Amino acid sequence: MPRAGLLDPEGQAVERALVELGFREAGEARVGRAIELTIEAGSAEDAGRQAQSMCERLLANPVTEDFSLEVIAA
Repeated sequence: MPRAGLLDPEGQAVERALVELGFREAGEARVGRAIELTIEAGSAEDAGRQAQSMCERLLANPVTEDFSLEVIAA
């Protein structure tokens, strides 16, 4: 997701469109992206550590994005 406090033009466009469609109760919208990975690891904890490192080193831009991850054991 875009970092809090940074301009999110896509989120603002979604907010306006929802109001125009009659969804006046809709609040702030933030638009981000999702990446789904399959990681082969010895444990869910190992997979989580690997995913964290991947995000920090490549997948997320720490200047403009915050990220969260979820590990689902197969």
